[in-house]
Amino acid sequence: MSIRFIDAGEVAERLRYDVAVPLVREAMIALSQGRTRQLLRGIIDLDGENAFGVMPGALDAGPFGAKLVSVFPGNVARGGMSHQGLIVTFDRESGAPSAVVDAGEVTAIRTAAASAAATQALARGDADHLAVLGTGEQAQRHILAIRAVRPLQRVTIWGRDARKAAALAEELGCDVAASVREAVADAGIICTVTAAPEPILSASDVRPGAHINAVGSSRAGPAEIATDLVVRSRFFADHRAGVLNQGAEFLRAKAEGLVDDHHVLGEIGEVFAGTLAGRTSGEDVTLYKSLGSIVQDLACAAWLCGEERG
Repeated sequence: MSIRFIDAGEVAERLRYDVAVPLVREAMIALSQGRTRQLLRGIIDLDGENAFGVMPGALDAGPFGAKLVSVFPGNVARGGMSHQGLIVTFDRESGAPSAVVDAGEVTAIRTAAASAAATQALARGDADHLAVLGTGEQAQRHILAIRAVRPLQRVTIWGRDARKAAALAEELGCDVAASVREAVADAGIICTVTAAPEPILSASDVRPGAHINAVGSSRAGPAEIATDLVVRSRFFADHRAGVLNQGAEFLRAKAEGLVDDHHVLGEIGEVFAGTLAGRTSGEDVTLYKSLGSIVQDLACAAWLCGEERG
């Protein structure tokens, strides 16, 4: 069997949000139903903030494989990508390697697509103001992805680097806020996509009825969301086992004795499938905790290779 190689350019050209959003949605439903499988990611810390991760998984009746990814946050300041790597897939029938796909571009697209799908499911129908906390690649991607699924009247950006925030706002036609509280004050949809080591968003900042996509922290340790906001929210995981073991915001709240495992109401795939209630009232503050799931990567890789079967 020949091995298919798909570079970043092909991923960017073909994996549009109108394709990626339903792909990741169905992948998360299949994960919650046990039709696809994944293990907790393995992480090796390198120098400074750098790390290397391995994420294995298998689609139902489709390819299995793993994502090998390096996370080098300092690359962003140099105009590069923080996440780089490869998705390697194997044929389900023969066990032979079938494809190698650029993981950086897939990760960038599917992460924002998953937040967009969660926004469709959990945000109020009248939520038309998006606040994005962060100025890196995922800030841009989240604005584009959520604009693809929701008619927005206003987008507000906040970042620790005011110049970067202003540049991104000019590029995408958004407003700039001088503080987190100003950015989210009237926002019905909030995305945290920072590398903040300590929480930047608290319960008092967020209006009733808002929906939050907490994305920036993908491991135990750094946390963007304060524990009081974890407590206040209807809290949903992308992958329950992942959040219980590696979801920094949840783990901090649990360590303080503020919540237990039952506070994680379930997985976003259950909400997508209609087997778990998402928003129960217009006043609910909903929170989708995104760690990133290999089944999303495999679903995108399979589609790119024309192998989508599960």
